[in-house]
Amino acid sequence: MRLSTLFLRTLREDPADAELPGHKLLVRAGYIRRAAPGIYSWLPLGLKVLRKVEAIVREEMDAIGGQELSFPALLPREPYEATNRWTEYGPLIFRLQDRKGNDMLLGPTHEEMFTLAVKDMFSSYKELPLTLYQIQTKYRDEARPRAGLLRGREFVMKDSYSFDVTDEGLEQAYARHREAYVRMFDRLGFDYVVVHADSGAMGGSASEEFLAVSPVGEDTFVRCAESGYAANVEAVVVPQAPPVDEATVAATPAAHVEDTPDSPTIATLVDQGNALHPRADGRPWTAADTLKNVVVLLTHPDGRTEPLAIGLPGDREVDAKRLDAQVAPATWRPFEEADFAAYPMLAKGYIGPGVLGEERSSGIRYLLDPSVAEGSAWVTGADEDGRHVFDLVLGRDFTADGTIQAAEIREGDPSPDGAGPLTLARGIEMGHIFQLGRKYAEALDLKVLDENGKLVTVTMGSYGVGVSRAVAAVAEATHDDLGLVWPRELAPADVHVVATGKDQAVFEHAEGLVAELCDQGLEVVFDDRPKVSPGVKFKDAELLGVPTIVVVGKGLADGVVEVKDRRSGARREVRVETCVAEVLAEVRGATPTPG
Repeated sequence: MRLSTLFLRTLREDPADAELPGHKLLVRAGYIRRAAPGIYSWLPLGLKVLRKVEAIVREEMDAIGGQELSFPALLPREPYEATNRWTEYGPLIFRLQDRKGNDMLLGPTHEEMFTLAVKDMFSSYKELPLTLYQIQTKYRDEARPRAGLLRGREFVMKDSYSFDVTDEGLEQAYARHREAYVRMFDRLGFDYVVVHADSGAMGGSASEEFLAVSPVGEDTFVRCAESGYAANVEAVVVPQAPPVDEATVAATPAAHVEDTPDSPTIATLVDQGNALHPRADGRPWTAADTLKNVVVLLTHPDGRTEPLAIGLPGDREVDAKRLDAQVAPATWRPFEEADFAAYPMLAKGYIGPGVLGEERSSGIRYLLDPSVAEGSAWVTGADEDGRHVFDLVLGRDFTADGTIQAAEIREGDPSPDGAGPLTLARGIEMGHIFQLGRKYAEALDLKVLDENGKLVTVTMGSYGVGVSRAVAAVAEATHDDLGLVWPRELAPADVHVVATGKDQAVFEHAEGLVAELCDQGLEVVFDDRPKVSPGVKFKDAELLGVPTIVVVGKGLADGVVEVKDRRSGARREVRVETCVAEVLAEVRGATPTPG
């Protein structure tokens, strides 16, 4: 790969549309180029890195008996209609029609196609278990594509599916995939964590995510050091608070409505409570003593809308992602002025349980955070402007229609397993594995004859890896101030040879060195540009991020060249006669033979 002819242009300035450092560097180094929002072209160096990620994924899938195939990206509507995902995916699907008016889509994921392929070809339990996979381009019409390859509208994904007759078989297939994913992500070269996850629109039971730990990640996850518990924040299940003892409930005064003028927020309510209605025990009111009632409007995939009220302690906020997971496949937005006008019984800023619930005047479904215990007393809205009710007890004075896991999770909250406090971190979702069960097999009638000659529904697992996303995740995790720093297994080349100066002998020696390295099976980037300054060449070498850089320059007169480790920054001079052996040793991790 000669830089004099390579299809490459490096940039000195950051692209205007890039926010994350790895994304900026991938564009500046000429690995990718933006074609449209959320859509990128892969240039030669970037494609080499992508193919190396694919090779790692393919090797680990083949090692557990996976068989590779490839489905089309352009798909008919009917299979997705059968599983209801034509509707459930809503605007995420790229929809189009052919010239005959038939509805088509660009595949966002391929459960339906895998299921139908097995149904078409297999009919007996003797042909199972089976694992099929593909590495293929997917399409999702993201509302706000961002972060370059991390959240795009076109992306490369590995999706695999296991097919078994029994639940025990599914569990074994899931375990095999999990082990393969651990090996896969170990090889990709970034810090990752395996967390319990929410299955979302995919459905299924057991569900885990592999997250690349990164401060720029979109996903928040929690960990408990004492037990090793780890979960995506959407999947954290807060246990139901135990009921308050009967004696405490009996001693709680009857609920009473008080004037709390100009207090539509939790902060103003606490101030007014302490100023006008102090607690009998002398302790000041805090936000944790208040019950906040948040109303949102759900929009279901079929277009139907529904208000939903969520009650939670006033010192907590609704976590958007947790609520997303709870209401999926519906979407939601906060109540707006027009919504309040349609429900005049809701006093904005003073909403209380008195009007909430499917059996009450508003008819609005009312769900409580599980931390709100039966028998607990609260300060909450009295459904009148400027008024709140004090000592309102759950179970005695009000009820709800159920619970919902939508409140924010905080640093230091108790772990659901009771082992210790939680810590929060951010990560990039790189892989997700599910025990789908029989959801898709039932929808598409995938059955086989069992050993007794009886038709049984096949059970499935689904296992995805973000292949193009892995390129971005590695770039975000391994760059430095100078440029990209690729792990050796993913780098577009093993060695970057730089010829500097104007001396023709330098270029001739560099040519010979490159030929020897190539003869040894190494991939080489060769900066052979004759009229480019050494400074520019050095900056480009740092920017491109190949792990080993060899500089052939003025030291050649003394019989030495410089070898630099791009990852550590360490430089050393080596004799020209031992250069190839030393570079081979560095690339292959061996001890060089003395020359």
